[in-house]
Amino acid sequence: MDQLQRLTAGDLVHLAPELTLVISAIVLSLLDLFMPRSFNRTVLGWLALVSVGISAVFVLGDISALNRIDDATGLVLPTEPVSLLGGSWRVDDYANLFKLLFLGGTALILFMSIGNVKEDEIPHKGEFYYLFLPATIGAMVMASSGDLITLFVGLELLSITSYVLVGMRKKSFSSNEAAFKYVVMGGISSAVILYGMSFLYGMSGSTNLAEINRALSANYAAFEPLIYVSFFLLLAGFGFKIAAAPFHMWAPDVYQGSPTPVTAYLAVVSKAAGFAITFRVLYSVFGLGGLISQQIHTDAFTATMVVAAAAMIFGNFIALRQKNMKRLLAYSGIANAGYLLVPIGTQFGMVHFSNFSEMFFYLIAYLFMNIGAIAVYMIVSDSSKSEDISAFAGLYYRAPATAVAMVVLILSLAGLPVTGGFFGKLYIMLGTLQLQHYWLAAIMIGTSVISFYYYFSIIRQMFLRSGEVEAEIKSSPTAQITVWICVAATLLTGFFPHVVLRYIETIFSVPIDLFIS
Repeated sequence: MDQLQRLTAGDLVHLAPELTLVISAIVLSLLDLFMPRSFNRTVLGWLALVSVGISAVFVLGDISALNRIDDATGLVLPTEPVSLLGGSWRVDDYANLFKLLFLGGTALILFMSIGNVKEDEIPHKGEFYYLFLPATIGAMVMASSGDLITLFVGLELLSITSYVLVGMRKKSFSSNEAAFKYVVMGGISSAVILYGMSFLYGMSGSTNLAEINRALSANYAAFEPLIYVSFFLLLAGFGFKIAAAPFHMWAPDVYQGSPTPVTAYLAVVSKAAGFAITFRVLYSVFGLGGLISQQIHTDAFTATMVVAAAAMIFGNFIALRQKNMKRLLAYSGIANAGYLLVPIGTQFGMVHFSNFSEMFFYLIAYLFMNIGAIAVYMIVSDSSKSEDISAFAGLYYRAPATAVAMVVLILSLAGLPVTGGFFGKLYIMLGTLQLQHYWLAAIMIGTSVISFYYYFSIIRQMFLRSGEVEAEIKSSPTAQITVWICVAATLLTGFFPHVVLRYIETIFSVPIDLFIS
């Protein structure tokens, strides 16, 4: 309470992105409550979209405030991050970049949902729109956390809201089953994370990440077995949140049973939030200070690389057998979780410090190619009333432009030139080779080649198969615009990857923005 009382008006400015969404969620819920039943709830979707845009403007303001331009050299000079609430809340470029990613993904998902949410499937249409706001707040809290308590609060806010969103199709048995499985498995994973956190608190007497690292470094010999226990508990819990094998079993059923926009949200925003805390906690607690010279440092990151390899292998091989499009995307997401774990597990080296930039670039490419592919799937499944890959049969002859857009997105998912997905995987692989983890790079290459088969099976359906329904596909303008925004972004990140990478590296500083001291 003492720390809360010390918050000034200037401090609240740094909390403006989150406060904007909090106020918007409250206002929209009240509007939904007092609106007549006959009133079109789509307006709540537009208002939610506006609130996400305002929040993004505040985040950009924070980025501008934290990066001043040197008058003499013209270079961007990152400044010290803002620390609030006794160090439990950090406003730094690490958090700000992730917040822009969360808000951008949420905005695209909200936009593609407008006009595509049917009241016969989702009775509470208004709630569906504004429930994305508290979920995104939870993700943003996770990105800004410098303390285990705020981290867990953000994690649970995201998780609980996601449980509700998954079960929004109340009349669907598959949606109810998915929500139940997600609640049970999500509760178990949260308990595992909390158990791991309790060991860290017991050893250090603090919940602050920097204090924990200092305490573990000073008393490593006494606490070595417990440090290993806490690490593996946290790795298992975080592995669930990012759907990495072998902690992935919830993903296929939950993706399949969820409303399509919620599937997109879980695949992109929720997964990115999991990577935000995984990167921050592993490096700030186990990859800093006196622990660098201890065996736990090597073992922790080796275990992370093993999980990355398992996710790549398992996700890609099981995806080969999938006929349901959502389940295929779920296993594709498991494989991509492995690719994204590689820069975390390979650590920073004397000749390589761009792990975060590589991971974040691929997250950007992953956002656009996944949301775009799911938007195309939503268009096709609404027209054919089928969730199988066979629903794409003959798409080129019914909607040639949509088929071409899907080809671009699939090429990016497969990691082929010239797309954002290609350069995302290329940067990660080159970094892995530079740090001499050749076995991991070989797995990346091999599993990427395997993925061509199931990705190209969709292209084969679109161009070489005739569908049972030959009618022209109709779609809402918002869904089509979302598809083409994602296609344009996928191509731009493919043609100009150096521009995006340079922007990330210009404003992000490893010692200032990642490590908590």
